[in-house]
Amino acid sequence: MSSTPPPGWYRDPKAPHLERWWDGTAWTEHRRAPEPSGPPVPGPSAGPPSAGDAAGRRSKVVALTAAGAVLVTAIVTGAIVLGKDDGAEVTTAPTLAASESTSREPSTDTPTPTPTPTPSESTSEPSDEDPAVVVDQLNGITLPLLTGWVRPRGLAEADVLMTTDGTYDCPADFGFCRHGKVISRTASTDDGTSPEALAKADIQDAADEAYDRDSVGRRPFGGIRSHEVVKSGPAQVAGRAGYYVRWRVRTAEGPGGYVQSLAFPSRVGTEAPVVVRYVFDAGEDGPPLADMDRLTKGIRSTSD
Repeated sequence: MSSTPPPGWYRDPKAPHLERWWDGTAWTEHRRAPEPSGPPVPGPSAGPPSAGDAAGRRSKVVALTAAGAVLVTAIVTGAIVLGKDDGAEVTTAPTLAASESTSREPSTDTPTPTPTPTPSESTSEPSDEDPAVVVDQLNGITLPLLTGWVRPRGLAEADVLMTTDGTYDCPADFGFCRHGKVISRTASTDDGTSPEALAKADIQDAADEAYDRDSVGRRPFGGIRSHEVVKSGPAQVAGRAGYYVRWRVRTAEGPGGYVQSLAFPSRVGTEAPVVVRYVFDAGEDGPPLADMDRLTKGIRSTSD
C-alpha cells in the first residue's frame, strides 16, 4: 500500500534543474534552484515525489524521539540522586521541552527549507532573479511565472513580460511564432480615464498587433477574418478595481487565438493606468485559457 510523501522540496519532474514544492497532495507553482549542499533531491518522475523519502524522514524523527526520552530520564534521575545526597529538598532539573525532543531532525541534516514565498507573502523587494515571479519595474507590478512560461528571449518586441516556452513556424508569413505572450504597457490618457474605457480602447490594437500585422509589417497568420467578445467585466487586480475585455480572433491561416486587455491603476509612483495584454493561440497547442485568470489573480504591486 503506497503512502503520500509529506510536504517538501523535490526535484521538478518538468524541470530537473529546479526543485519544486510538494504540498502533501499535489505539486504547487513554487520553484527554486537546488540547495548547494545536503541530502540528494529525488530524481524526476511523472508523478509525486517518492514515498520512500518521507519514510526515511519519519525513521529519523522516531530515532531522535527515543534518544530524547533516554536523555530526559537520565537528567531527572541525576537530579533526584544529587538532592538525596545533600539532604536538601529534591528539585527536578529543567528538562527539554517535549516539542524540542520530538520535532527536530538530526543535526547532521541541513535545515528543512521553507517554500518560496509568493509575491504577496514576500517581505523583501521582488527581483528579476526570483524564479517564481516576473517583475515589471516600470509599472510597479509582478506576475507569477506559471508552468510552461518563460522570460522573453531573443524578442525584438517591446514590453513583453513572458512567453510560452519554444517557437514554431508562423502559418502564413516567414518567421517564428509563439503560442502565448503576456505584454504590459503604461496606458495613455488619450485612451480614456476609467479601466473599462481603457480596456475597450486597447483590445482592437492588441488583436491587430498579435494576429493581423506585427511590428515589422509581416502577417504571420494571414490577417484577422473575424472576432467576437467572449468575456468582459470588472476584475480586482492587486487590490485595485480593474476591467478586462477578451476576444476570440479567427485568422486566415492557423487556428487563431484569444486576446485579452486588462486595465487597472498602478499603486506606485504617479499611479498611472496599466494595461496588461494576454495573447493565447487557440487549439491544443495554445496555453490553457485558465492561465489568463491565474495570471490576473497573481498580479501584485511591487510596493506590497
